[in-house]
Amino acid sequence: MMKKKIDKSTLERTAYRAIPKFLLELARRYFRLEVEGLEHIPRRGAGLITPNHSGYSGLDSLLLANEINRSTGRVVRLLTHRFWFLTKYTAIPFEKTGFVKATTQNGLDQLAKNNLVILFPEGEQGNFKPTAKRYHLQEFKRGFIRLALERQCPIIPVLIIGAEETHINLAQLKISRFLPGAVMPLPLNIIPLPAKWVIKFLPAIHLPYTADARHDRELVREIASEIRETMQKALSEEVKKRGSVY
Repeated sequence: MMKKKIDKSTLERTAYRAIPKFLLELARRYFRLEVEGLEHIPRRGAGLITPNHSGYSGLDSLLLANEINRSTGRVVRLLTHRFWFLTKYTAIPFEKTGFVKATTQNGLDQLAKNNLVILFPEGEQGNFKPTAKRYHLQEFKRGFIRLALERQCPIIPVLIIGAEETHINLAQLKISRFLPGAVMPLPLNIIPLPAKWVIKFLPAIHLPYTADARHDRELVREIASEIRETMQKALSEEVKKRGSVY
């Protein structure tokens, strides 16, 4: 009797439902996670999910991807730091759960397959910033604008509140000697603190330009700045109105 061939997407869905899924469900309860704006997530087709980045552990990306999967059934691709791909022992398991090395070509390839892609515009500067700068968005890299223009897909900004207080980062350390341009955190705690989390999806942004606009540096810079300002304003408002952090 011939064994039925299992394709890659089936394996990915299975991985999402196994141990990582169970742990993420526990994390949802631990952080008393609240989610808003799920109606803004595309149910089909390509889309760029662009959250603020914080907490140094990468837990924000995992919980965000889990929430999208819970509400839509879609397996999200996470464009992530090269650190996760330094060895096969880290690369293989994370690839199975949707991690993709953050390069322009990988982003284009995933969007061409009509996938949802999570990309943090702040990059590691946001993830590893000191907690003293919490909820102050760092400068946005502009590659996400070029990706959206080239693939003509929407951008869905996301606010993540709580990760800043879950993992406290004392300082940002430059390790360019070992990895050019790389930085690392100086954490105060390893065990996550039970901060209350909120994930809020903002309305999708459809850029009114053709793919050729990606070559206009000034326009790309302006769009990235406008999106950053919109997210910062919304983020500041959400932080002000929340109650107790823990």
